[in-house]
Amino acid sequence: MRLKGKKIIAAVDEEFEDLELWYPILRLQEEGAIVDLVGQEKGKTYIGKYGVPATAAYAFDEVQASQYDGILIPGGWAPDKLRRYETLLSIVKEMDQDQKPIGQICHAGWVLISANILQGRNVTSTPGIKDDMVNAGATWHDTAVIGDGHIISSRRPPDLPPYAKAFADKLAEQ
Repeated sequence: MRLKGKKIIAAVDEEFEDLELWYPILRLQEEGAIVDLVGQEKGKTYIGKYGVPATAAYAFDEVQASQYDGILIPGGWAPDKLRRYETLLSIVKEMDQDQKPIGQICHAGWVLISANILQGRNVTSTPGIKDDMVNAGATWHDTAVIGDGHIISSRRPPDLPPYAKAFADKLAEQ
């Protein structure tokens, strides 16, 4: 259990991509990590694009980046909502400054764009937001997963196995 004692935030909002939220959570839990679902509203049950529920254990304003070892941001349409929460953006910025693992897949790159942490980074995402990533100063690659320091990015659900492994590997290094 190489991730025993590691604490991770999994950010959630309506219309998250079901697999992009749950696959990494289960993968990290299998290795002993504690993963807390955190949303704008504590106790709210958010529904994924395909109907899978996820209930936030905490609200963004109840957690501090210093209490966690990393953050996961799923794709789907949730990132377009998540990027509007200043508290979440502050958490992402602090984790970036502390070089804690930040996992983003598919449309989750929008959150990193709004946190203004992509300048000079190598990333991937769904091709649909490639221009957004490039305009934020990143170099975009069409590959399953990219690790640029502590930022682990991936494209879409078929890339979940290498993405979840790369994120777990980065956590294990901490």
